Amino acid sequence: MKQINIRVDDDTFAGIEARAEAAGLTVPEYARQVVADESNDLRHRFLTAGAHFTDAWAPAFAEAFGPYPAKARQDEAAA
Repeated sequence: MKQINIRVDDDTFAGIEARAEAAGLTVPEYARQVVADESNDLRHRFLTAGAHFTDAWAPAFAEAFGPYPAKARQDEAAA
């Protein structure tokens, strides 16, 4: 196993720490997960394909099912 050491400013660390806590992880666990996710080419291809699909089909979905999120639809119905 390899080790990477990086330095970040206090604001960046606070953001990382908050995200780690929200995910139920320690800062090192969260950092490992983020780095592993960023190095995963298959994940990046999936996300790119998902963005392409969303760009291509979002107008058709909005026309057929209304705006997202559902709360926006509820607000419109109540008005």
